[in-house]
Amino acid sequence: MNVPETDILEQVIAATAEPLMVVRADHPEWPVVLTNPALETIASIDMLERPVTDVIDELVDRELALEISQTIRARQETSIPAELAGKEVLLVLKPLCVPGEEDVRYYAAFWRTGASAGSDDEMHHALLKAKQRIRDLSRDDPVTGLLNGRAFREVFEHDWAVARRERSSIAVAVFTLDDFDAYLEVFGRHAADSALRRVGRAIRRCLRRASDVVARSDGHNFLVLSHAADEANVREFAGRIATAVRELGLHHPRSTKGRFVTVASEVAAAEPASDERDARTVLEDLLEKMN
Repeated sequence: MNVPETDILEQVIAATAEPLMVVRADHPEWPVVLTNPALETIASIDMLERPVTDVIDELVDRELALEISQTIRARQETSIPAELAGKEVLLVLKPLCVPGEEDVRYYAAFWRTGASAGSDDEMHHALLKAKQRIRDLSRDDPVTGLLNGRAFREVFEHDWAVARRERSSIAVAVFTLDDFDAYLEVFGRHAADSALRRVGRAIRRCLRRASDVVARSDGHNFLVLSHAADEANVREFAGRIATAVRELGLHHPRSTKGRFVTVASEVAAAEPASDERDARTVLEDLLEKMN
């Protein structure tokens, strides 16, 4: 069976009634490369060549953009209830592979509304959410709800490989809570867990893109993955996070850095294409500097 030519496929997509976009999944920015008129008529913003997470953030909200980010990183299929142009819709994300290749190169994202979002879609969505929940239980830190250290390493190794292929830069920052063992001794485990959750939320609010990632690792360490342009930008970013944590005003009577909970940071930016180290070595070297 012959495959239709590209221009024929584009005409079919253009005639599709469901709002639809196609995203490059093998590029670190995940840019939107194709939209159809059904989407363009209800979304009066520029979408082409922009990161899909930025587009979704503007169209819907940041929480949905974060969920899409997690789906694309995991190379999974999912469907997510959302609201678009004042209507309840089901956002469906499908990975697309080029015949003969194993890696996912594109994602199709389309919105199903009304009759097109029937009971079969609802059952499919429930099954996908159940599978996703099982996956999340193995990837999430139980105290903060952020990624755990193992999941962060998987994400970092994946993004390192993509950055090497695309000849782009990647950065990681490690944040350690100052004198946190003393905080635990004074206030106990429940208060310490509450502080960890609040610090984690403060760091997450500072993330600039939905494709940035934060995780908790090794007790009172937090890891952040960013696609910042250079180390100077990463250090400025780390400084904003340190300020945000200090401004939480979490009283710490035994801190040697001041009256409140604070963080120390270590950052590194690299261009994997010109770095002989592998992703695991880069991360281990950075964590060792914090010990």
